[in-house]
Parts: sequence; structure tokens; C-alpha cells
Amino acid sequence: MDARTLYFTGPGSVAVRTGTVSDPVDDEVVVETQASGISAGSELLVYRGEFPESLPVDATIDALDGEFDYPLAYGYASVGTVTATGPDSTEWLDRRVFAFEPHATRFRTTPDAVVELPDDIATQAATLLPTVETATNLVLDAQPRIGERAVVFGAGAVGLATTQLLASFPLSEVVVVEPLASRRATAAAVGADRTIDPGSTAIADAPPFANAEPAGADLVFELSGRPETLDDAIAAAGYDSRVIVGSWYGAKRAPIDLGGSFHRDRVDIVSSQVSTLSPELRGRWDTDRRFDVAFDRLDAMDADALITHELPLDRAADAYALLDDHPDEARHIILTYQ
Repeated sequence: MDARTLYFTGPGSVAVRTGTVSDPVDDEVVVETQASGISAGSELLVYRGEFPESLPVDATIDALDGEFDYPLAYGYASVGTVTATGPDSTEWLDRRVFAFEPHATRFRTTPDAVVELPDDIATQAATLLPTVETATNLVLDAQPRIGERAVVFGAGAVGLATTQLLASFPLSEVVVVEPLASRRATAAAVGADRTIDPGSTAIADAPPFANAEPAGADLVFELSGRPETLDDAIAAAGYDSRVIVGSWYGAKRAPIDLGGSFHRDRVDIVSSQVSTLSPELRGRWDTDRRFDVAFDRLDAMDADALITHELPLDRAADAYALLDDHPDEARHIILTYQ
């Protein structure tokens, strides 16, 4: 069977190449893709050539084995229908499923690598599952407490999903810091109590909760994708607070100022990455439970607020250029396969 797959071929360059997918054997299945979501964070790093050399793509996902290097088939939010099965998996035929697979018209996999989708989750919304799972992992790592003050830096898809989750907690206030007016408006619409334009307010000089008692935020999320924003996140953090770093910076670097109040204020900087669970949670949590929670939260979310564009696979180059050049217009872009 023919399959057309999207490849990152160099900085600022993508191409759709035709290959073949073998017939399924044993318990394998073939999925014909209906839609796939572009991760504006990690995929833009690959598109720009800002990934670290010799880093494994994702050791936890079989479809993403290998290292970051061009040409690279990359992506992890595919939704489609099982159109062929091996003799040991015939019960999967015609089921609509989600899979952590690169952008391609069809792919071969096994039932344990896909998740059947319930009828009440739309195909377009299902492409946001990795985004919502990432947000779920961020909140699990952050452990928000009743009455706390939270600040989210960055209102891309992950930042907006995280804001929606935080809005469901009995927090004192959720503030979103975002330079783009369109994203600030969306953040307010999905649950932010207040939004701040860092271009008009110097966060280092006037942190969001500078006049609160005690001063500063209890909980800060750095989700902007810009390593220099970590300085602002630390400036917004109060004494004995937590800064959750969910951005993947790739090869990007920026000097971080830890010579100010960082040590005296005992600020905890916590890394959060969805590939694994925090060791503190592994007694009662595993990735299946986290994914189930993400499923439930996606069903309760305003997915339409995050989705801005749908483009056919043949226009993938336009999709990445749009995300790269016009972030004020684009957040979550879906590639379609009809």
C-alpha cells in the first residue's frame, strides 16, 4: 500500500514523500489517517533546525526511534481509522483510533500502540491529546494547592491547555503573561483571571504579585519556549515557590540570572517532561492513568479555542511557515488527509 509521509528535510524545509506500508501480519493493524496535529513547540524546533545533535527523538515511543537528524519523519498526534488488520487483530477493523505517529496518510502499528476514540470526541479535538496530556503532566508536577497564586508564561497551545486545567482548581488567581494580544484574549476566554503584556510591563521590575502578601507567585509555569523567559519566571516567583519548566528549548541558549533573589528566596525550579512521570507519583500513577485523565479533561475543554487552522497534507509547508512567521494567527494547526 502506498503511503505519503511528511519529512523535515532541512531548516525551514519540509517535503511529502511517497513510500509503502506493508500488509499487516499477526496482530498488526493499518491505520488510514484522517487528521494529525502539529505541535507548535517541538515541531517548530525541528523545522528551524534548533534541535540538539545526537539526541534520541523519543525513547518511549516506538514510532519515533532514532535521533534528531534530517531527513526526519516527525509528529505524534495522528487520528484515523483502522482499514486493515492481521489475523490476530480483526476486532480492530473500522475502529477510529489515536496514535503517536508522524504525519502520514497511513501507517502500520499494533493495537497496544493506539487508543480507541469514543464517539463523543471529535477527530479534530483528538489531535490535541498530546497537548492536553502534556498540560496534565505539568499540573501533576506542579501540585497546585487551594488558594495559591499561579502565573503561566506563554499562551501557545500547551500554555492555553494548562491555563484551562488550572482554571478548574480553587486557586486564588491565574495570570497569563503573553506578548501576543490574540493569545492573551484566548487565555482570558479559557479561564485566565488576568493577562499581562510583557512588552508593556517589565516583569522583572513589576512581577504580577509584587504587592501581595506574601509577595510573589506561589506557582509559575515557563511555557514560552524562550529560555530568556526563565529570568522573568524566577522574578515572578515568591519565597519558597515553584517554577515548572515545561518548555523544550532544544539548542537555544540564554544566560540566566541566578545571582539575585533566587537563592535567598529558595525558589524550586522543576523540570517537567511528558515522556516520563515524576518518581514521586509512580506509586499510584502510570502513563495509562495520566492519559485517561487527559482524555477526560479534553472532553471538558474548549478545544475550538486552541484550533486555528486546518490545511491538507500537501500544504504542510504553508502550515509550518504560518506557525513560524505568524504566531499571532496560528496556535494549533491540523493537517487533513481527505
